[in-house]
Amino acid sequence: MAQKLQAPRGTYDVLPDDAARRYEVERAARKILSAAGYRRIETPTFESTELFARGVGASTDIVQKEMYTFEDGGGRSVTLRPEGTAPIARAYLEHGMQKLPQPVKLWYFSSFFRYERAQAGRYRQFWQVGAEAIGSAEPAVDAESILLLAELLDALGVQGVRLRLGSLGTPETRADYRAELQQYLRTHEDRLSQEVRDRIDLNPLRAFDADHPGTREVMAGAPLLLDRLTGEDADHFAEVRALLDGADLAYEVDPTLVRGLDYYARTLFEFTSDALGAQSGVGGGGRYDGLIEQIGGPPTPGIGWGAGVERILLAGHEHPHAAPVVDLFVAHTSDAGRRAGFELALEARRAGLSAQLELAGRSLKGQLKQASRIGARSLAIVGEDGTTVSLKDLESGEQDEIELQRAIPLVLRKGKTLA
Repeated sequence: MAQKLQAPRGTYDVLPDDAARRYEVERAARKILSAAGYRRIETPTFESTELFARGVGASTDIVQKEMYTFEDGGGRSVTLRPEGTAPIARAYLEHGMQKLPQPVKLWYFSSFFRYERAQAGRYRQFWQVGAEAIGSAEPAVDAESILLLAELLDALGVQGVRLRLGSLGTPETRADYRAELQQYLRTHEDRLSQEVRDRIDLNPLRAFDADHPGTREVMAGAPLLLDRLTGEDADHFAEVRALLDGADLAYEVDPTLVRGLDYYARTLFEFTSDALGAQSGVGGGGRYDGLIEQIGGPPTPGIGWGAGVERILLAGHEHPHAAPVVDLFVAHTSDAGRRAGFELALEARRAGLSAQLELAGRSLKGQLKQASRIGARSLAIVGEDGTTVSLKDLESGEQDEIELQRAIPLVLRKGKTLA
């Protein structure tokens, strides 16, 4: 016997019951984001590797360690998308969306891929729901984006939600701060982890994310970017906060907040859930005003977020899902009845009914059990000659012997009565 095959480590199958819960996430996202003017977009599963090296940042963990990259048949380097913002920025630029009224507001529900240690809520193939607003630098866009994610998490019953909020300032502000932080880290280099020491030149801000005890002690006394914001940066952040305050959204200002992507600037935010334990991040994002310029376009502001679908489901309430309505189950007891029943089920679907038919060779008793098992409202047992039907209302128990062609109108009439 051949060895049983399994899905690769860190991936999983979305089974029918799981799909119903995921559909609720997508349905809620469509309702909330569409109401705010966001439209659905889907980008290719793989992109040019250069897009992520330039857009996400060559010094990030994503680019250095986590991307699935390979050469295609033409020798081009392509990468399975590890995140959603850079591909959408590429699509915005490639398709001339800068000519549309700004900001262009887009949302997605897509799969992504990162090579990392698989654990609960963290997979190598995972799904995210996300939103991007490109073309406006107004603080109101930032506040709206944050509030939309808060509304989505609330609608899906995510428990123990907390919002952390920060600002990275402009690239110019960050460059001055970066030099100051690098000097501070070098002064305390002997107490830092090897990984942080290796990143002092490439990405010093990630030191705030370190779990290493010595590094954490050093970072407790590190200078903070939030204290170095210039007038415009500070005003922008203050206006975002004022708008969130006006909307009664609670948040914690976290001057140590960093995210693992180089394109962020100014507003930065993360939603966590107490229900998730150590892997508490459920969604977040920020402003990326320099991203489109980095991938070859003109200076263009933008802000967006992504939220992990698997984490939303882990942290959310279980909602009961109603079984799909089955208007009609078609049974038979003969070859002629089987053929006539097949046509009856097709005609029922064409008439707009939900109809299933016997396909497993069950006895009549087994067919009746199956109709009950799936919660069918009506049962049609096609007669031996294929011209008559015993039509039974499985909710009232009423049963009539009728001609085959009368079955669908009667079931349709019942459906209108129930509606």
